[in-house]
Parts: sequence; structure tokens; C-alpha cells
Amino acid sequence: MHLFGTTSTEQDFAQTPIQIEACIKQIASGDRAALAELYAGSRSAVYGFALSIVKNSKDAEDVLQDTFLKIWSAAEGYQSMGKPMAWILTIVRNLATSKLRERGKTVEMPEDEQLYDATHDPSFGIEQRVVLEAAMRELGNDERQIVMLHAISGLKHIEIARMLSMPLSTVLSKYSRALRKLQRALEEGKHEKK
Repeated sequence: MHLFGTTSTEQDFAQTPIQIEACIKQIASGDRAALAELYAGSRSAVYGFALSIVKNSKDAEDVLQDTFLKIWSAAEGYQSMGKPMAWILTIVRNLATSKLRERGKTVEMPEDEQLYDATHDPSFGIEQRVVLEAAMRELGNDERQIVMLHAISGLKHIEIARMLSMPLSTVLSKYSRALRKLQRALEEGKHEKK
């Protein structure tokens, strides 16, 4: 079960690994419509993961755009291994890391502005916005990335461990700790509203 649900617009564009791979093959042959289809189906996942790394909505938007440019130029070299979303998210991670190196560190916006920009993205549903806001505020870098990778892309913990070069036990403990923090933050938010 995924932490995030899908919005009605995302649901229309939800793609299976087979559909994503088909898009990548079509992109490799120069099909711009396939790139648009892939963008529509994976935009939220790419943006959410980028945001979890760069912690800045402007930089996350840049990484989002750069990711699809990179997919366009690298699709011909894509090797199918049944996990096309992992390939895409590896591109995101590499571009986001480069963005951080380029800036020396993330350029922080005031927290309220950062959360407003991140959580008012029209492609995110209400549940996604609540979880994203809590994740941005409550979780450390590793925890945030692990939750986003699992929640937005459905990657298994073993795949996340490989992607982040961490032992599986570390990923599992950070994920468990992150979920407890999120649950506590969401419960506190409910109590504050009463």
C-alpha cells in the first residue's frame, strides 16, 4: 500500500512499468508524444523526489525539467531491467545532487514560502499535500528520500537501499522511524485543529 493516493488527474495517467518502458522506447525513436505521456504519468513522482533532495521548490522544478530533457537525450541507451521508474529516479537523484553541488548547498526559502510552493502544486492531491508538508517539516534528509521513494514510486526497500547505497537494515529502520514521525505530526495537527 502506498502512502500517497492518486489524484483523479494522475489516475488517468498512471503507468505500469511496461507502459513506462514502452514510452522510453518511443522516446528513443524521437516520439515527443511519448515524452509528454511519460511526463504526465511520472511528473509528481519526479518532482516529489527532487524536492525531497533539494528542499526548494524552484530547484525541484529545475530538476523536474532537466530530468525529462535527460530522458529525451538518454532514452536510446536505456537498458530494460523491468524497473524503468528506478532508472528515472536515478536520473533525478543525480541531477538533484549536481544541483546541490552547483549551489554549494540548497538555497533555502523561508519555510512558509517553501511549503506553500511545494504543497500547492496542482498535481498533488489533498493527502499528498498533507504528507509532503509533514515530510518536509519533520523528516531528515535520508528519511525524507526513503519515504518519497517508497511512497511516490512504489520502490521496494531493497531497491531503495541499492539506489541510496545503504544497508537494507538502515533503510528499514529509517523508514519505520520516518513513518512514526509523520504519524505523530499528523496526529498533532489533528489535535491542534480541534
